[in-house]
Amino acid sequence: MARSIEVYDTTLRDGSQGQGIHFTVDDKLRIAAELERFGMTYIEGGWPGSNPRDIEFFARAKKIKFKHAKLAAFGSTRRKGVRAAEDAQVRGLLEVDTPVVTIYGKTSALHVREVLRCSPEENLEMIRDTVAFLKSHRREVVYDCEHAIDGWKEDPAYAIASMLAAVEGGADRIVLCDTNGGSLPAEVAAATRAALAALKKTPVGIHTHDDAGLGLANALASLEAGASHVQGTVNGIGERTGNCDLTAVIPCAQLKFGWKCVSSTALKSLASLSRFVDGVANLAPDPRRPWVGTAAFAHKGGTHVDAVRKFSAAYEHIDPTVVGNERTVLVSDQSGRSNIVLKAKALGIDLDRDSPATATALDELKKLEHAGWSFEDAEASLALLLRRHIGKSKAAPFEVASYHVTARGAQGSAYCEAVVRLSIAGKETLTVAEGDGPVHALDQALRSALVKSFPKLSKVSLVDYKVRILGGTDGTAAKTRVVIRSSDGKDSWGTVGVSENLVEASLQAIVDGYAYALS
Repeated sequence: MARSIEVYDTTLRDGSQGQGIHFTVDDKLRIAAELERFGMTYIEGGWPGSNPRDIEFFARAKKIKFKHAKLAAFGSTRRKGVRAAEDAQVRGLLEVDTPVVTIYGKTSALHVREVLRCSPEENLEMIRDTVAFLKSHRREVVYDCEHAIDGWKEDPAYAIASMLAAVEGGADRIVLCDTNGGSLPAEVAAATRAALAALKKTPVGIHTHDDAGLGLANALASLEAGASHVQGTVNGIGERTGNCDLTAVIPCAQLKFGWKCVSSTALKSLASLSRFVDGVANLAPDPRRPWVGTAAFAHKGGTHVDAVRKFSAAYEHIDPTVVGNERTVLVSDQSGRSNIVLKAKALGIDLDRDSPATATALDELKKLEHAGWSFEDAEASLALLLRRHIGKSKAAPFEVASYHVTARGAQGSAYCEAVVRLSIAGKETLTVAEGDGPVHALDQALRSALVKSFPKLSKVSLVDYKVRILGGTDGTAAKTRVVIRSSDGKDSWGTVGVSENLVEASLQAIVDGYAYALS
């Protein structure tokens, strides 16, 4: 039977402390429900003693039916000189009525002296008393040993004594925290082995931060040394550089070491969980995030693509579908014929790898890439190019004969007027439209003329607009690449335009977007 690892998610507490992360109560409830569906062992909801938002969260979280996960409230040991039963912060942990309470306490003798400023013995009693009080109220208690690895390196005897104090109080889990995130895997493994030897039957866990870029490595080192509980956040969000990333530690533990963290079905939703949390946090997903990023299984080099086409394991360490991801074939000036063929297939275009048309399309693609074009996010422009080369492109339904854009108003005003002359089915039409800026005005003029002849375009709109200056040596005359994303409410597609003129580049991308919608 595979060894089981408990996964403790602290996205809602430790993750919310990250720079730029601002969860509302509704945000936290949505994430908690998603973490429950995913199958986390524990979900840490927040610290009710620190802010009204977390108190409200716990009150409303009672409506969520937790079938897989156990909800935990987070807090600290009692204050010095006050019994746990009399400490308002500790009593507040009971008032939110969660089945699990997680508290942290000092493990480092240095912190006891310099931060708590109490005797080593009093700190041990604070730990023991707080855990015992919570246990007397029938709570499962997870004890987080703050600065455990640093404390163990400074004074191993006292660090172990603090852990034993929690065990004596009745703690169900002892979690070693690399709070400053600066320890090395060998140090974390050694501290874990020392804790396991001293604590005997009490399960040991690990909580790491990524300040040295070792959050994942340190967590795995502890698990390999015998820990059976791992804490982290979805996408590694958290204070400073973040926490151990659960989207990496879960598949590493399960697929590389063979330990059971979640069901195989849950693992297939890992990528969607990652994107969901980024979406709620209003963060742009990192395409290069291991396992779940859009670039994690993206192939650009021609020899790589050719090899993957024949034997996927040639350049993929796992089947991407196991974690809910997918293989992506990119096309660029580094592409080979296999790239073009596979990408064309994904776009619904049947392309013969050995045909002259494929070679010609690849040659044009490389020339365009050299001139500044990029088709990685512009699959619609690529599809139009490929269809043209294989003779499957329909006659252009419309053509821009000329256009003119004028800025009006006082300096600093974005008000513009666009005049567009279009040829539709051999007939010319002139349209004038206003907009907030030249690109918006152009799009409004185009839409006004096109929707009359092609009603289906009324559902198409621009949903994203990105500009990149290519090379900076020519100042305002430098080439500009514009990538536009369009949508009809169901599907979305990207198009690209390149020119020394921003408006011209934008128009190219806009025209491709409407042409693709009509193709």
